[in-house]
Amino acid sequence: MSIISTERLAQVIDRFEEVEARMGSGADAVEIVALAKEHATIKPVADAAQKLRAVQQELDDLNEMLSDPDTDAEMREMANAERLEVMAALEKQSQQMQILLLPKDKDDDAPVMLEIRAGTGGDEAALFAGDLFRMYQRFAQLEGFALSSVSSTTGDHGGFKEVVAHITGNGVYGRFKFESGVHRVQRVPDTETQGRIHTSAATVAVLPEPEDVDIQVDEKDLRVDIFRASGPGGQSVNTTDSAVRITHIPTGITASQQDEKSQHKNRAKAMMVLKARLYDRERAIADATRAAERKDQIGSGDRSEKIRTYNYPQGRVTDHRIKLTIQNLPKIITGDALGDVIDALLAEDQARKLAALSGDEAGI
Repeated sequence: MSIISTERLAQVIDRFEEVEARMGSGADAVEIVALAKEHATIKPVADAAQKLRAVQQELDDLNEMLSDPDTDAEMREMANAERLEVMAALEKQSQQMQILLLPKDKDDDAPVMLEIRAGTGGDEAALFAGDLFRMYQRFAQLEGFALSSVSSTTGDHGGFKEVVAHITGNGVYGRFKFESGVHRVQRVPDTETQGRIHTSAATVAVLPEPEDVDIQVDEKDLRVDIFRASGPGGQSVNTTDSAVRITHIPTGITASQQDEKSQHKNRAKAMMVLKARLYDRERAIADATRAAERKDQIGSGDRSEKIRTYNYPQGRVTDHRIKLTIQNLPKIITGDALGDVIDALLAEDQARKLAALSGDEAGI
């Protein structure tokens, strides 16, 4: 059993108390925002540290009683029995504390841009992209997140060729970050007359939305094109030039938006998507310099990586990265049981990090 040092526990608790004291000392508005964010982050860690320190003290008291020659036989027997229970509680609490002390992705609390694109499979791929979008809508709702559509292009027979959504809430990226990659579906399409199983795919990208301090875009590096929005006809078609396409000239990355009737609103949404894509590019470049580290990660977030298969005839979902198969496809694809898959991915990620880090590297 790896025991976290009392010095490390004191360091966590002292920092939390210092943040609380500074928040109540009349700091300026900018500092208050930063302190509030840190307070929310470290409070669970400080609470766990307090519990762990209390359990450690309880064990010390029992050990002192057992080492005292004046302790009678009956008290010694009771203390030994209680000591076993306290040691089990200490091991459990220490493991929870180690997980809380693991290095975190600085973007775990960031909002995200969710992009889903139909891949191979034609109309069936677009229908599957629609299924995935509804799956994430439901999952976001269950998690208490807010999901709003940013832009979409519907398929010829339903679903989406492409859909982009914005998701906000506490810890959004931390819950969605392992969803990036190729999702594959195996089923009999509605258009199949001979009952043959088809394999189609859709690509999911989860992009953490950067804070302004994370990504700066120079206006002179942008090309903004204004054009008339396309549509299916009728009253919904824009009759003015309100659609916006923004191109970041140095990288060639683009973002388009035409869902709003206001050119100003379309530009704001397109800029939000562009910044997320630029930030994702920076993260990808940084990840490429840590290739060795990826051996201890569940996935790189590479959009070409096949991560999951939804097999309808067998009613199963398989996540290939951790070799997890769950026979509960109907509830997973509706989003009601997607949390079971994500929880397993997060648990595996934590286990790998714990195994990869020695006590000193984990800061314990």
